[in-house]
Amino acid sequence: MAVRKVLKLGDPHLREVAPALDPGEIGTSAFQCLITDMVDTLHDYGGIGLAAPQIGELVRVAIIEIPAGSTRYGELKPMPLTVFVNPRVEVLNPETAGYWEGCLSVPGLRGYVERPQHIRVAYTTTGQQNVELELKGFAATVFQHEFDHLDGKLFVDRLVDTERFSFEDEYERYHL
Repeated sequence: MAVRKVLKLGDPHLREVAPALDPGEIGTSAFQCLITDMVDTLHDYGGIGLAAPQIGELVRVAIIEIPAGSTRYGELKPMPLTVFVNPRVEVLNPETAGYWEGCLSVPGLRGYVERPQHIRVAYTTTGQQNVELELKGFAATVFQHEFDHLDGKLFVDRLVDTERFSFEDEYERYHL
């Protein structure tokens, strides 16, 4: 339907906590329009995930799509486009690992962030089914990154060492 503008770091809307989506809204035309706009925006911007607050919609909805083959994040296990309504993350093992993260709302920058690497995600589907996924490794990082947006958080909030925060060109030159 439409490619929306992705809000950037500094926009106060990115710092708001999104309320849960009423399950009765899932089948509505407004919800379907939101999902279509999110997919169009994700594809246009070239990301692998997008949360509704990133396009100015304050609801607990995110999408993730990991294409087969290489991405700008390296080799990842592919995942078809999936819509996550009211997702909840449970850490199954607090052991962390770090990755260089980027974000459509923080364009041109990368930062090294450590996150738990074994999580369970519970969410509602567009068909109003309750589903749980268990994720490990970088996939766990991707999900936590996207769902942080629903709580008004950005990856820059999770940086521990600001010396591991750089422009993408310098990341590619010095840190790959």
